[in-house]
Amino acid sequence: MVKTLACFRKEDSGAVTVDWVILTAAVVGLALISYVGLADSNQQVTSSTAATILTAEDFLTN
Repeated sequence: MVKTLACFRKEDSGAVTVDWVILTAAVVGLALISYVGLADSNQQVTSSTAATILTAEDFLTN
């Protein structure tokens, strides 16, 4: 039993895969956090731009 545990501790063939999975999950998590953080600002810019375009359209048509 001790020999089996010692071999298990030395085996590292799946370590690279685990590293990639963790790094990928971290990148996806950071992307989601960034998206949520920027979504409110994006909405404000979109609303402001729409209001400006409507104002310019009213000015040009009158």
